[in-house]
Amino acid sequence: MSLTVPAEWSAHAAMWVGFPSHADLWAEDLEAAQQEVADFALALADAGSERVRLLICGEAAEKSARSLIGDASGVERVRGFFGDVWLRDTGPIFTLQDSELQAASFLFNGWGGKYVLADDDTVAEQIASASGAMLNRHGFVVEGGALDHDGFGTVLTTRQCLLNPNRNRDWTGEAAAEAALSEALGARRVIWLGEGLVKDHTDGHVDNLARFVAPGVVVCPVAFGADDPNAEIYDEAARALSGAKDARGVALQVVRIPSPGRIVDADGAPCPASHMNFVIANSAILMPTYETEAASLALDALQGLFPERRVIGLPAKALLTGGGSFHCITQQEPLP
Repeated sequence: MSLTVPAEWSAHAAMWVGFPSHADLWAEDLEAAQQEVADFALALADAGSERVRLLICGEAAEKSARSLIGDASGVERVRGFFGDVWLRDTGPIFTLQDSELQAASFLFNGWGGKYVLADDDTVAEQIASASGAMLNRHGFVVEGGALDHDGFGTVLTTRQCLLNPNRNRDWTGEAAAEAALSEALGARRVIWLGEGLVKDHTDGHVDNLARFVAPGVVVCPVAFGADDPNAEIYDEAARALSGAKDARGVALQVVRIPSPGRIVDADGAPCPASHMNFVIANSAILMPTYETEAASLALDALQGLFPERRVIGLPAKALLTGGGSFHCITQQEPLP
């Protein structure tokens, strides 16, 4: 029996998207974040050729979504319950078991206990039920943003997150984590990176640092500007990747893409802004932008890697105030 996590560039039946719904969490950034997600959802449905399933919590958020999106073709509003929009982490990871669509769910502890919100631990079950996929529950903590997959059983991750004692205290080394990922997701090889981005409250999710874009091809950032706070982290990741092989035994090709550079919050502290948080849709790539000169360079680089898809940059500064971006609010539902 063959268990796999399809690569993100594989065909999707739908793309699940979280809609910012809680004024107490987003405060003055709520309306701007809702606008960014609405624009993203419309672009996904149109240029991305996706069936978008927009998960919304509460009547006020439903009203806002209707106002921003209307009856746009391809965007389905789905009422549900969640603490916040980060479906990449709270939702299931879809798998194929001999061509049968299934959904893997994991324990969720609020990114190591930092943000424990009501109903986040029920999101995976809600999405699996709505998609008609059998839910397979696993008794360890992992978030979807901590892993990236190539469709052949190769997984990218970071030690900072996956081996963090605030997740699974009994994982005292890489072997325990690899065994768990093999059983739950069919992982055949795990490629370990070190630290994630500075000030990333997820403890270094890999989807802000490095992503598969094709079999045997990985992208990671190169620092933009002399004051980029993640320059050494990017270079360390690139060195580790350049010496790695995938599950097929093929040496990885590493492509460097400009980072956004130094992006700071209202207090002047670095934010975990990343062009790596792009979403691979059925016929487009949607990349977050942060009003920097590096965005056009990163978009051009991605277009060269995805010549068959349209590469689109969309603003994500309001989403960033919540700690994430487009990849963080999505979860693809693959075609069986």
